Amino acid sequence: MLDIETFDNLRGGNVAYKALAHPVAAEGLIRVAAEAGRMAVFDPDGIAGPLLALCPDFDVEGVYVQDTLAVGQLRGGHVARALTQLSTAKVRSVLIAAFDAGRVAERLARFAPPGARVLTLDGAKLPEAMLTSRARYLDAVNFATNFVFFRDDGRFSTRLTTANYWAGYGAKAVRFFCRLYGAAGEVLAQWEEAAPAGTGGFVLDSAAVRARFGLGAFTGQLFIHAIGAAGHDVVKYALDTYASDNGASLSCTHDANAWPSERFAGLPAPRADERVILWVQNSHAVAIPAGALALDRMGAEAPVALAAEVAPFATLAVDVAAVLPGVSWPAQVELRAGRHVVRPRYEVERAGRTRIAHVNVERGDLRGDAGIKTLHSELGRGFLLPFPVLPRGRFKTIVQPTPMAVHEHNMPLRLDVFGADGVKAAERFLGVLPRRHDLALDLDDVLRPGVLEDGGHAELVYDFRDGGEANGWLHALFRFEDRVSGHAAESSFGGHIFNTIMTYKNEPQSYTGKAPGLSTRLFLKLGFGGRQSFCVLIYPASGPWLDFSSTTLELYDAAGALLASAALRIACSGSAIVYPAKYFSGAELSAAGEAGYVLIRDTTCRLFGFHGVDDGAGGFSFDHMFGF
Repeated sequence: MLDIETFDNLRGGNVAYKALAHPVAAEGLIRVAAEAGRMAVFDPDGIAGPLLALCPDFDVEGVYVQDTLAVGQLRGGHVARALTQLSTAKVRSVLIAAFDAGRVAERLARFAPPGARVLTLDGAKLPEAMLTSRARYLDAVNFATNFVFFRDDGRFSTRLTTANYWAGYGAKAVRFFCRLYGAAGEVLAQWEEAAPAGTGGFVLDSAAVRARFGLGAFTGQLFIHAIGAAGHDVVKYALDTYASDNGASLSCTHDANAWPSERFAGLPAPRADERVILWVQNSHAVAIPAGALALDRMGAEAPVALAAEVAPFATLAVDVAAVLPGVSWPAQVELRAGRHVVRPRYEVERAGRTRIAHVNVERGDLRGDAGIKTLHSELGRGFLLPFPVLPRGRFKTIVQPTPMAVHEHNMPLRLDVFGADGVKAAERFLGVLPRRHDLALDLDDVLRPGVLEDGGHAELVYDFRDGGEANGWLHALFRFEDRVSGHAAESSFGGHIFNTIMTYKNEPQSYTGKAPGLSTRLFLKLGFGGRQSFCVLIYPASGPWLDFSSTTLELYDAAGALLASAALRIACSGSAIVYPAKYFSGAELSAAGEAGYVLIRDTTCRLFGFHGVDDGAGGFSFDHMFGF
């Protein structure tokens, strides 16, 4: 297990981790280690663990602390000693494990061993030109970063789409620092480019990058850092993977989630006619040791270690069937990742088509919450996990509940299905599913022929009629298949309490102001290469809310100019399929361009959305949307 702390739901992201793990800062740490030689580490802020984990080049004599309660604790593999013992250390240097620690260095110098230099982590700071806030180095806006699965290999290309949403929070001049790594972790290219001056759209296509730098075929990862950010410290994006060889493959995924995790779940085992490849991409400048990663059939508690070492920032393709022979759909697979990687992608090959999707963070801090069983009646149905039921004349919709917490042993669930008009069409009690369940429910087995021919949505909810436990971190995998072409897409997401003025702990989530603070700001990219974008908007409600949404579709161009808007009403507990071409003219969409986008706004309720593109020939992509 990599000794790092990244993110938790109470404190948010760990800025010190991002400051140490940044690829440019990692190079600075190596320089500091070379300068320091044999050294003692003074650890005033408790970051010696991640510091030494992310830079094993340090030659450490010992770790010293001034907090008497910390003496004797394990810090970075060393038993912490009292700072009063520092003067006897046989070292060339004393490293203060902190940034902006000049004043501390002055005070510590008199207690350092004779002749020892006192250093700080300032030698590993990012260059000033890469800083948004120069007043405070460990300001979250200095590390608005993310990783991107990026490939251009003659068969597939990838296309990142986002917007300069930071401009909406007051950012004046945002630019992107980009570093592209190849499969072996080598740097293939590094560059910067400006984001639009306003809240315009931004596109980065792997084919254009490959041509720009004269690169050969590659499958690796792109590190992207938004400099000049405000309001958000993560680069959110949609990523399309499309066939560049005139093939039929097409898929899209949500952003990579910037925080490494101990475990990930939501990886489907292969069907008999499928091959599932898990793309493991090292997120750090230190190698992942052989055996540090493992795959396990969900609930089996018999992990199988991966034998290969993964070099810094390298990419490894793992054939799931080769590691877990005999484990097949509808079984699920868990990745024991040891905090080495951010949310990985997986690739499913079937019948000449390839689709890409992502796994999700499996939380280790959650246990059953008895309060969910006795939620106040004013919270209605409580936690909901909504997902689209695509038009049944063309698509099959399959749902597979997914354990997404280490201590989740069972899931007592019911499925509620609604038409676009918000009227319940069906429900089914799924039972108390064990962690190792093999349920993959086809909605064809729930709905009568002819029902929801034009689509609708369904919701997983907790149902304790036969007992069971709940933790509020309700997740599932959704698979959508074209009945004629066989093309498929899959997505996954989690549940919340939706659209109620009453609250339970931190639900319903409020992104602006105090709860309920319910509003919608979702990003819908436009189509590209002749493909048409679309989305499904769902208006879930745990209890009674407004009868209809007051939704606005706003069309923006690549410079952030508002070109047109259109109104939309969605019934409570209903849904709508939105094709921009139905709401905006061809001239307006042409003016927006392929880097333009639609912003979906609603100040009266929180909508939930899934988006993708349709190639008009039986191919489509689909994943959940992001907002800002």
